[in-house]
Amino acid sequence: MQYDDVVLGRRSIRGFKREPVSKDVIRDVMALAMRAPSSLNTQPWNFYVVTGAPLDRIRAGNTERNLAGVPDSREFRAQGAYEGVHRERQIEIAKQLFAVMGIDRHDAEKRKDWVLRGFRQFDAPVSIVVTYDRSIHGGDIGPFDCGAVTNALVNAAWSRGLGCVINSQGIMQSPVVREHAGISDDQVIMICVAMGYPDDGFPANAVVSRRKSVDEAVVFVGFED
Repeated sequence: MQYDDVVLGRRSIRGFKREPVSKDVIRDVMALAMRAPSSLNTQPWNFYVVTGAPLDRIRAGNTERNLAGVPDSREFRAQGAYEGVHRERQIEIAKQLFAVMGIDRHDAEKRKDWVLRGFRQFDAPVSIVVTYDRSIHGGDIGPFDCGAVTNALVNAAWSRGLGCVINSQGIMQSPVVREHAGISDDQVIMICVAMGYPDDGFPANAVVSRRKSVDEAVVFVGFED
């Protein structure tokens, strides 16, 4: 693929084939992703790539604890409720997804099923848990760098025919993730990425979110008209 094909073609994938992803393919994707820039070349990121029985245990534990009302224990600072235009964009993508999935706003059962899919990391065959070194915890640079490498990761995966969705629901119960992924105490869990081969028959996979225009987002300073 050309770079433009990757960036313009990539979308979040929430339905996956059961086909496993080989370690060799994942290593190739990770090698590309880790070319991402980082502050002062610190490269604070690490990755726990989970599949098979350990991932099934994470799905089960995350789902059971959330349904039981165990408080969220994600290790990053949450934004809280969005307001204004940010809330509008959040609602817009939800409406798109629910429309193609046939989920009516009053259909509590289907809405619950959608939430449970998130808890299960959308039943993807692979979960990549992105962490950073606890020695730099408390600043914003480490999480910023993890955002850069995560963006590189989903684009690298797309270039290899793999789909991803960045999924914070899958790490809501961090003790479960730590236990079954074997994450050491010197790491802070930042986010997880569900990965696998896209199921082209899954309606939500066709959804492309609307993006802000350049004119909405960019201020040009010092340029002549």
